[in-house]
Amino acid sequence: MSAFKEGFLWGGATAANQYEGAWDVDGKGASVSDHCTNGTHTTPKRITRSFEEGTLYPSREATDFYHHYKEDIALAHEMGFKVFRMSINWTRIFPTGMEDVPNEAGLAFYDKVFDELIKYGIEPLVTISHYEMPYALVEACNGWASRDCITYFMNYCKVIFDRYQNKVKYWLTFNEINSGTTAMGAILSLGTIQGYEGSVMEVPDDLQTNYQALHHQFVASALAVKYAHDNYPQFKMGNMCIFGAMYPLTCHPDDIIECQKEMQKMNWFTADVQVRGAYPYYAKRFFEENNIVIKKEPGDDEILFEGKVDYYTFSYYMSNCVSADEEKNKAGGNLLGGLKNPYLEASDWGWQIDPQGLRYSLNEIYARYQVPLMVVENGLGAFDKLEEDGSIHDEYRIDYLRRHIKEMEEAVKDGVDLMGYTPWGWIDVVSASTGEMAKRYGMVYVDKYDDGTGDLGRKKKDSFFWYKKVIESNGDTL
Repeated sequence: MSAFKEGFLWGGATAANQYEGAWDVDGKGASVSDHCTNGTHTTPKRITRSFEEGTLYPSREATDFYHHYKEDIALAHEMGFKVFRMSINWTRIFPTGMEDVPNEAGLAFYDKVFDELIKYGIEPLVTISHYEMPYALVEACNGWASRDCITYFMNYCKVIFDRYQNKVKYWLTFNEINSGTTAMGAILSLGTIQGYEGSVMEVPDDLQTNYQALHHQFVASALAVKYAHDNYPQFKMGNMCIFGAMYPLTCHPDDIIECQKEMQKMNWFTADVQVRGAYPYYAKRFFEENNIVIKKEPGDDEILFEGKVDYYTFSYYMSNCVSADEEKNKAGGNLLGGLKNPYLEASDWGWQIDPQGLRYSLNEIYARYQVPLMVVENGLGAFDKLEEDGSIHDEYRIDYLRRHIKEMEEAVKDGVDLMGYTPWGWIDVVSASTGEMAKRYGMVYVDKYDDGTGDLGRKKKDSFFWYKKVIESNGDTL
């Protein structure tokens, strides 16, 4: 008997900026991701204001869902997907973000995608803004640093809510909104990079700008949720956060306190605002100590309270250790920051693999918020070898996913209300962090390479057939 409830939403996750391609087709405008070059896990990708001749910008073609959506959705159906997590490309609907009238060709494309999903009985789970801010808004107003973006975002939301009201039930406002608490979030999410060119790892980390921009995203998210609740009661509105489980490196009280502070800053702050509807108590001291002053308009606090999300979703890839000892911190660790845990192994990209951390995270999140949860990203980026006969034997990916699903099952037995699971990049997509194709997550292989070559053909990996059995058995067969 499966621990997962009947109707559990098994599926997979993608994002338009890493998957869709067709970056200038049918009236689409340039997004921030379209200005990002490729990179590797040792050479960071760059962002350029103007396009450099002879430089590869991988999101422009990505793995071309735009021209393969029927084939890809058929593959998702073959695996047995109940839900398909995707995003709408803001610049496909409003090319600069500032237009009064939406781009009909862009709206029509998503109509076709949703109709194809509905044909197979697959629920769309749509992220409204997933790392694809219109680049024109970066140049015009420094992205979310400007309150004007709230108006532009709401124009966008109203158009897509009205257009797809009978086709989409599950929505997420901002992807990994808490990335805005990190330096890279200025490029990925906030768009606060007006005039900046260079490595994505060297963006100036201006805390005042970042947190003011986050406030504008909070208000925009809450307004979108409230508008949906008032006008489309059938919608279920969620948030989406990175969840990086953190452990004290030692049992020294200094490490315990430091870990608690890091958990608050990275994992709890944005979710407390979106789920509980108010800035948390601990933000006051953090703001004071870092000279951050949030400028609010009258009514903002009421908007945040009225725009609380219905469910909480998150990405989970790895955990980190935290120490108050500066000498230990210099030792480095995971690619995404934090210290190495001596009890864990790591992926080819230095991300530590911690399935039990997912059970721990689910319990911590559910205890705090008591709303339904969904794991909307989880997966293993790895080098995949294409055999001469076209097969891809990715036992390492099966092992990773199996171990994480087992821990999700334990969390459900613990009493966590878990809605569904959409592993990241169920089909190969461009890596968001490094801009490369070599770092593959998919259960479907796409013939596309880091020099821009490849015929974009789709091939099923061993994990494809394994995951199909997982879904058929509602998680019983692992």
